[in-house]
Amino acid sequence: MPNSVIDMRILHLSDTHLLEGGRLHNAAVDTHEALLRVLAHFDADDRIGLVVASGDLSDDGSVRSYELLRDALEPWAAARNARVVYAMGNHDLREGFAAVLGGGDPSGPLDSAITVAGVRVIVLDSAVPGAGYGRIRPGQLDFLRRTLEEPAERGSLVVVHHPPVPAATVLLQGLALQQPEELLAACAGTDVRAVLAGHYHHPLCTVAAGIPVIVSGGVANTADVLAPVGVEHATRGSSATIIDLEDDESVRATAVHVHGPGDGETVLMLDHDAVQRIIRESGVPGAAGGAGAGASAGAAGAGADADADAESDSPHPADVVGDAEQPAGEGTAPAAAAL
Repeated sequence: MPNSVIDMRILHLSDTHLLEGGRLHNAAVDTHEALLRVLAHFDADDRIGLVVASGDLSDDGSVRSYELLRDALEPWAAARNARVVYAMGNHDLREGFAAVLGGGDPSGPLDSAITVAGVRVIVLDSAVPGAGYGRIRPGQLDFLRRTLEEPAERGSLVVVHHPPVPAATVLLQGLALQQPEELLAACAGTDVRAVLAGHYHHPLCTVAAGIPVIVSGGVANTADVLAPVGVEHATRGSSATIIDLEDDESVRATAVHVHGPGDGETVLMLDHDAVQRIIRESGVPGAAGGAGAGASAGAAGAGADADADAESDSPHPADVVGDAEQPAGEGTAPAAAAL
């Protein structure tokens, strides 16, 4: 890679968890302030051509929270002639998301595909209304396969909130993407250069089915992957990821911690009982606590199929690949409000 040249630089953000009315995330973190601090950290980088916001953009699903996000990201990106791509997460509510950020008909998954400087960016909505775990429905997989039939000039990226790789903590295992192998199989043998995700609130880079998977850390807080098993612990601190697409088709990801006041302070501590309660309330119906990514059969698989039947695969208004711009359910965000 020493002789490679950066074709595109991407600022990958996730889990901003914005709220209306100046409310604090987990009664501790001003996530709007954290987002502005993160953007300011990258002010001097004029090579960024794309900003990816990979879900859990709002914590309460309010229209105002999405306006705060738009008003922060869009001018910042425009000053660099960069594009912004938004993906749904389990805390996002489709109606508010679509009203402010676009993406199509909020009665179904908000999927889209755009091309930026020859790189195709495919966004998949993995949110399950009223739940914390994720699922890509059959109609969405069909949309993905159709979109990938013809290679893009500089390859494709897939953006999805729930990563298609296992989680580090029991809580996130219980709120994982179901049947991740289906997503990976749809990407295999195509021009997909990487899958970009969030949800885990800590940086992670790995390879699954031969495809790089890049999970960006959270803007809202940082998950403690060394917490005792069964306990969920998060600390104050924000991170983002710089992704460089090189001209030799390689992909380089660099996790960046953005320092702020009180870094490292505990902002969330859930004991075993609280973790299991959240999994029961927001995890796969009928699945045992801790069933995680890769659960493709048994109770987890059956529960996921049941929820898919309850939500139809609506047509994709954004089922057009081109240079056009691109929350779960109604009421409040899912019960996994701690994340």
